[in-house]
Amino acid sequence: MAKITVFLCCLCTVFTYAQTKVGGKVTDEQGEPIPFVNVVFANSSEGTITNDDGTFYLQSENTYSSVVFSFVGFETKSLTLNNAVNYKLDIVLKEEASALSEVVIYQGKTSKKNNPAIDILRKIWANKRKNGVKLFDQYQYKKYEKQEFDLNTIDSSLIKSPIFKGMEFIFKETDTNAVTGKTYLPIFLNEAVYRVYGDNKLNKEKEILLGNKNSGFSDNQTLIAFVKDLYAEYDVYDNYLKFFDKSFVSPLSTTGIDNYNYVLADSAFVDNKWCYKIVYYPRRKNELTFKGDFWVNDTTWAIKNIKLQVTKSANINWVKEIYIEQDFKVLNDSVFLITRDHFMSDFSLNKKQESRGIYGKRTTLYDEYVFDQEKGAQFYKYQPQYYNDHVYNRESSFWENNRLEELNKDERQVYVMLDTLKTVKAFQRLYNVGSILASGYVEFDNFDFGPIFSTFGYNDVEGLRLRVGGRTYFGRNDPWRIEGYTAYGLKDNKFKYGISGKWLLDKKMRLIIAGGNRRDVEQLGASLTNTNDVLGRSLASSSLITIGANTSLTNINLTTAALSFEPFKNFNVRFGGSFRTLESASNQFSLAYFTDEARTQVENKTRQTQFSTMLKYTPKRKTTGYGVERIVVNDGDYPELFMNYSLGLKDVLSSDFDYKKLQFYYRHPWQLGGFGKLTTTLETGKTYGEVPLSLLNVVPGNQTLFSIYGSFPLLDFYEFVTDEYASLHIEHNFNGRFFSRIPVVRDWNLREIISVRGVYGTLSQANRDLNASTSNPILLAPDQDPYWSWSAGIGNIFKIFRIDFHFRGNYFQNPEARSFGVTGAFGFYF
Repeated sequence: MAKITVFLCCLCTVFTYAQTKVGGKVTDEQGEPIPFVNVVFANSSEGTITNDDGTFYLQSENTYSSVVFSFVGFETKSLTLNNAVNYKLDIVLKEEASALSEVVIYQGKTSKKNNPAIDILRKIWANKRKNGVKLFDQYQYKKYEKQEFDLNTIDSSLIKSPIFKGMEFIFKETDTNAVTGKTYLPIFLNEAVYRVYGDNKLNKEKEILLGNKNSGFSDNQTLIAFVKDLYAEYDVYDNYLKFFDKSFVSPLSTTGIDNYNYVLADSAFVDNKWCYKIVYYPRRKNELTFKGDFWVNDTTWAIKNIKLQVTKSANINWVKEIYIEQDFKVLNDSVFLITRDHFMSDFSLNKKQESRGIYGKRTTLYDEYVFDQEKGAQFYKYQPQYYNDHVYNRESSFWENNRLEELNKDERQVYVMLDTLKTVKAFQRLYNVGSILASGYVEFDNFDFGPIFSTFGYNDVEGLRLRVGGRTYFGRNDPWRIEGYTAYGLKDNKFKYGISGKWLLDKKMRLIIAGGNRRDVEQLGASLTNTNDVLGRSLASSSLITIGANTSLTNINLTTAALSFEPFKNFNVRFGGSFRTLESASNQFSLAYFTDEARTQVENKTRQTQFSTMLKYTPKRKTTGYGVERIVVNDGDYPELFMNYSLGLKDVLSSDFDYKKLQFYYRHPWQLGGFGKLTTTLETGKTYGEVPLSLLNVVPGNQTLFSIYGSFPLLDFYEFVTDEYASLHIEHNFNGRFFSRIPVVRDWNLREIISVRGVYGTLSQANRDLNASTSNPILLAPDQDPYWSWSAGIGNIFKIFRIDFHFRGNYFQNPEARSFGVTGAFGFYF
């Protein structure tokens, strides 16, 4: 949502003109709205379907004199259009005595038996893998994408708003959306041309960007990648279509008969091919389903045209409308290939008809298909991509030759209008605000101040904590970067700081050297797996709201140096070394250990030199940027594997201990179609050698009121300590699958979340004996039985809040053990 704010800062103009427009509402004789009514211009294939509340809007570039309304069980009604624009029409349909004679149709919930529409659907299932590029060993084609964002529901109050003072000229021309009937103003346009290659034998595909152009952000790969991921590609033949991190049931799904009603509505020649028209609509409300229709060929059972529109009751946030239309062409009288894909979404804070928001539109055109030209396995091997200034600054002749669809005059005006806007101070201020909200940094020349959201924190040692920081920033593809911060605690009256730097030495292998130093107060054991992030700081040590006192904090002085590289895509190898000193930050907490066998001499500070090798693999991760730093586009939506081997060396730089440590981390999100999203996390580790508490593995407790993934919310900090452990965390978000079936509750669009956590670990007697603390903490390990707890959560409360109720499964005998707890989290999720 923060990046969408940036789009608001790029106001410019593009319009489309329609010759015939109609809009209104369809009801029955009792005044009840009728959803899913077919609205079609007479003697044409241009039409739409009424919304859940019976409203409709339809426009065409052609001139029509009448419009036809038809629905199962009602008499068809034809209305003469006296004007080119006809709004606020009130259409009343009468119930009919008998069904139409030529086509078998159904009313309400259609039967799953003896339904010709479902018979056709089964033939589509049987033939869906016999269509498209999958029929050929190799394929290639040109792909042209045009993505546009529009500010919608333009009215006088918006035009006169102070936010647009000095920019009123952008509202001189507006137009009406063909799906929703709302007035809109284009604010962003992006064009891209690709050449796509695929090999079905190798199961490989490669996409090469030939050119990219957009209004005002010519070199902003982050914005371009974000928009591209927002409208990820899909195949309507798949059982589930993933949009905005949600899995919608496709009307062509093999499970579709359990989610949709199907009606055989018509049959006709479409581009010289005899086709059947199937109308479909949801069997239930509040589910992630569509309404619409599709035309299917009667011999290949391939889709010729399909329309999909998400119902208003669908359990999805910030998106009021989703409309999709795809067209296919016939190759050699048998194979159907996609030629056009149009995707429109209406982003809004709520789903009220009059609410203002942003349209997102993507049109993708496909052409120049070539088949069975083998490229070889070497062609598809991963090659690091470099920033090519030429690709983002193509001449106008390139676009004239490579656009598969010409821009209309108003789309061309987008590029001109933004050049004017950039000179307006009011626009510059608006853009700067959007940039701060999106990045968290305030931009100056070659320096960014922030992140501003980390300015305040609190813990029992520092009290109120104030923090300021910044980073160098010359461009999005900087080969080097330096960042730092300083902080001050009002209770301990001490300054803290951190500074780090990194330099990209080789772009091909992404060879990077990095180093830094940090002196701060930290909550150790906030996570099982440690990556030695110099500037990292856990929420546990800076949370404004905690449960009970937290004095188990550590003064840390950490210095690191590392070298990393990527031998292949998304596989990172890192060799590093560090030296740290660790000492309790509170007199109510001890990290002391014995230094002699008689256990008479005690040391409070740990000094340790450590060398480590880290391997990290993140398949399917998408990133943007060509410099020393890259931004992950699909954050949290890909598997992650991590392994760390650490070697502690005694007497190197006055280091205190010899040991070896091995850790493994595996996290995987699973999209389970209509059953929601399952996330599993497995962590294991073992420490070889005798080490003090400061170097052991602490099971991550959570004494905050925030839901922190990977932590154990009913454990206090240092409640369990191990030198060998295995942890499993399972969380499943049902995305409202069950709540949607409960009357009244379904209207709240809540989402059910179930979690189970478990950990088993041991602590050797030698390591217990090394610890000099007798009270805080007391060293305990979950070695009798695995410690476990479970949670039940409710998400999407007011669209931004989640609450979790936690229940401890065992170890109730631990000192001050919490058997029940509640945590919450804020977030913006679709």
